Amino acid sequence: MDSQTHFQELDAVMGTTTRIPRLMSAEGFPGWKYRIEKYIKMKDFKIWRSILRGLVKVTMIVGGQLIDKAIENYTAEEFELVEEQERALATLTMALSPDIAQGFREYTSAKALWEALIEVYEGNGDMKESRHDMLRHKFNMFSYIPGETLEAQLQRFTARTTDMNISGIYLSKLEINKKLLNALPRSWDMNVVVIKKTKDLNRLTLA
Repeated sequence: MDSQTHFQELDAVMGTTTRIPRLMSAEGFPGWKYRIEKYIKMKDFKIWRSILRGLVKVTMIVGGQLIDKAIENYTAEEFELVEEQERALATLTMALSPDIAQGFREYTSAKALWEALIEVYEGNGDMKESRHDMLRHKFNMFSYIPGETLEAQLQRFTARTTDMNISGIYLSKLEINKKLLNALPRSWDMNVVVIKKTKDLNRLTLA
């Protein structure tokens, strides 16, 4: 995989100011949950408010009974409300990979979809503990990929430690710095030796 392809795939997951972050797997949910909230708030805070508020039906009272209002009788404000709710649902749906979205097609409001995602991917205490174990294992196994640029490796490492922080796993600077230094390519061996001998890894910020 060349560096351009790597960054394109990373952008698809992490998102950019113009590209929505995508939920690609269960293990990526904590980071995605954080990024999608920031992305939606940046794009249109009304959409985020609609997700939190939930579905609001447009109704009217006829003969003392509350009934759904016919769409042809909607006011401009009511049309805006409905469109806002549809945009919120569409935004969340587009932020899911096709495989994941397929499993949540039954949800017709953004709030219901958001709460279902949290229930499925955050789950109970045992699930969270299992996820923490998985994230720690991936951190411990982090290593250099042959052919990978230093920039790509650092971005991948930062994404991993960020996901851990979002999940409530806090690492010391010493742990982070030692792992990153030990994972650098062999061409960096002399630099790593110098850094370990001359720098305080408890204070140094490498990533």
